[in-house]
Amino acid sequence: MQTNSNETKQPATPKKTNRTFLIVLILLVIAGGWFAISNYIHGLHHEETEDAQVEANISPVIPRISGYVTQIRVQDNQKVKKGDTLLVLDDRELKIRLDQAEAALATARDNMEAARATTSAADANIATSQAGITTADAQIEAAKINVWRTSQDYDRYANLIKDHSITQQQFEQVLAAKQTAEKQLQVLVEQKNQALRQTNAVASQSHATSRQITVAGSGVKQRQVDVDDARLNLSYAVITAPEDGLVSKVNVQEGQFITAGQSLFSVVLDQQIWVVANFKETQLDRMKAGQRAIIKADAFPGHAFEATVSSFAAATGARFALLPPDNSSGNFVKVVQRLPVKIEFTQRADSLVRLLRAGMNVTVDVHLD
Repeated sequence: MQTNSNETKQPATPKKTNRTFLIVLILLVIAGGWFAISNYIHGLHHEETEDAQVEANISPVIPRISGYVTQIRVQDNQKVKKGDTLLVLDDRELKIRLDQAEAALATARDNMEAARATTSAADANIATSQAGITTADAQIEAAKINVWRTSQDYDRYANLIKDHSITQQQFEQVLAAKQTAEKQLQVLVEQKNQALRQTNAVASQSHATSRQITVAGSGVKQRQVDVDDARLNLSYAVITAPEDGLVSKVNVQEGQFITAGQSLFSVVLDQQIWVVANFKETQLDRMKAGQRAIIKADAFPGHAFEATVSSFAAATGARFALLPPDNSSGNFVKVVQRLPVKIEFTQRADSLVRLLRAGMNVTVDVHLD
């Protein structure tokens, strides 16, 4: 009889199991409902995306001249300041070109000084010739007076010789004086004409030398440009950092020949970093610039960065792809596009912001107004 009573009490255990399962099921339904409702309410006031990365300005280090590398003064991940020397190129040929340009400039300046000296001498000759002309004019006037006086004497003595009032010798002396005065006047007139011709020639020479000064001045300017160009190229032999930042991917060696325009390595500028979040086009209807955003980086889980929506891209990412889609080809499949949105950090003093690096993955939560 005891054995039968024990067998009749065992079926009570399944009731407890069913009751526990029911309680667990009810809790799961409540939790699921709460989760769904909270996500729904959150979605009404927020837009999120995991398609977001940290961005920064990256400045490539590009030489302006070709040459051999003699010194490398940086290494990977080294912090540099604006103006710090990164590379030094062999500048011996550049120094020779600068010396040549400076020598050519000195020669051009000497030529200009010689032209100026020649012009000054020509101007002095013009002044001398003009003074000679003035003197000749005075002498001519004096000679004219002498011719007039001797002509008057000749006329008087010509009347007197007819009356035999004077001797033949006296008459011949007066005639000789008259002829001498006339010859002297002719000589002086000829000298004046020669002085005029000489003055004109000197003036022409002075004009030519003044033109030489202009040409020499142009030559000096050209040589000065050559000097400036050679000095500028010499300064390019020292490659400096464009801004403060971190050096990355230094893939150049000493003794290597590099060409102008060749990208050597990069400097990641640390003045400012931001986030580019690629939101779906269906998420943009209520988003606008100035809205608050929370950024969570995969590198620092549990830490929230304060940020603000800054601007929206002018086109979707597909438009900037290497091979953008052509929907007019007939193979159209509607795909939700993503638009890059720039988001800037608002708390620059946050020490973790400085530890973020370009390319890191982040999650962006935008608070809609």
